[in-house]
Amino acid sequence: MAIYVNLDLMLEKRQMKSNELAEKIGITTANLSILKTGKAKAVRFSTLEAICRELDCQPGDILEYREEDL
Repeated sequence: MAIYVNLDLMLEKRQMKSNELAEKIGITTANLSILKTGKAKAVRFSTLEAICRELDCQPGDILEYREEDL
């Protein structure tokens, strides 16, 4: 997939643990882990909004497009 999730980098920059973020935004740590590892098929805008609010960042800080070699 050409969409990469840089959530782990933002968590590190903000010195926040995954379980702390999951609690603040109201999702399970398992679901946050699925998102962090890039295994999620979709992300709700409300979840993305909550992540950006808690990490004080923009969606582009978390999601990145990279061309794939064909």
